[in-house]
Amino acid sequence: MKITDIEVIELRVPGWTGDTFDGSYDNCLVLVHTDEGLTGIAEVDSVPAVIRAIIDAPRSHTHAMGLKQVLLGADPSDVEGLWERMYDLTSYYGRRGVVIHAISAVDIALWDLRGKALNRSVGRLLGAPQRDSVLAYGTVYPLGTEPDDVRRNIDRGLKLGLRAIKIVADPFWRDDLDKTALLIRTARAHVGNDIRLMVDAATAWSTADEGLPLMPIFRENGFFWVEAPLPIDDLDGHARFQGFGIPIGGGDLGLTTRFEYEEAFRRGKIDIAQPDVTMAGGLTELMRISALARQLGRRVVTHGYKSNITIAANLAFLSQHWMDEPLEYSTSQSPLRWKLTNEDFPIGPDGRVKVPDRPGLGVSLNRETVHAYAVPARASA
Repeated sequence: MKITDIEVIELRVPGWTGDTFDGSYDNCLVLVHTDEGLTGIAEVDSVPAVIRAIIDAPRSHTHAMGLKQVLLGADPSDVEGLWERMYDLTSYYGRRGVVIHAISAVDIALWDLRGKALNRSVGRLLGAPQRDSVLAYGTVYPLGTEPDDVRRNIDRGLKLGLRAIKIVADPFWRDDLDKTALLIRTARAHVGNDIRLMVDAATAWSTADEGLPLMPIFRENGFFWVEAPLPIDDLDGHARFQGFGIPIGGGDLGLTTRFEYEEAFRRGKIDIAQPDVTMAGGLTELMRISALARQLGRRVVTHGYKSNITIAANLAFLSQHWMDEPLEYSTSQSPLRWKLTNEDFPIGPDGRVKVPDRPGLGVSLNRETVHAYAVPARASA
């Protein structure tokens, strides 16, 4: 089997302006085609036009070329070997950031392709199954500015059957601690003690001094972790959040590859790595980050706020992971979140999502949705 093409499809919900922190209203699909008619599919949570450029770019020299130039004619079954080849032949302009995002998408598509060729699920290819379902947690964004907003927005997640909810901080949290404490306590009172609560600071705090006063309130209300307390470059600031009895997560806001995660573990002292499989290097690199975390006695809870394609990739990883960690389950109201695949992943009565055991990732594209939201090629230039 040989790779004959890598296709990039940009999607965007009409009228979307990108004025809020929600990447599910546009998307970038990456399809790896072969001479035997099999196609691997993936998506990437990055800037679609930039991903297209990285994949389609002509050769500049031996270590600076587009990913299509790297892979055309290659045997797609050697997924790990092709990861190394992509990393090497883009090393002059890559190694971190958006080039790794593009490699991530191609890598996920190659794993999907491998599973289809072998008639096995990606989860079983990654490792021995440890579980056939995973607890889902829903990210509720925005949370709102008043207690009634908090209750109403959390109810969107509870109506889906979620037994774990992650609320997202807003910048005003650092300005009015009394009001913020009220909103946090409202969230706990509304869901009761049987629902897990987590918080994503998501750049709401620019310094540790702005976020640290809230840590006792999170502990008082039984939060399971505090995520992304600061911009990712402030690793020394991350380390200051230790000692409050609440695990600190990080990496979802842009860390790529095990090399960056090792520094976050060692210098930033994070307890939980939160790699996005579509950004950190794909499934191949996610397995390496996982091995590093296990070696250092840390955890991995994957990030994912896109469509069912990312959910499928995360389920594949979590199904064989050594710890029973939860799955991020986007509650975005974007049609691309819910209608991009023919399959869906309902939440069961126990709050868990079944792991697909179909070949590859176990999802297929809804062509009507792709056609409805595809960005014409001329508009993406």
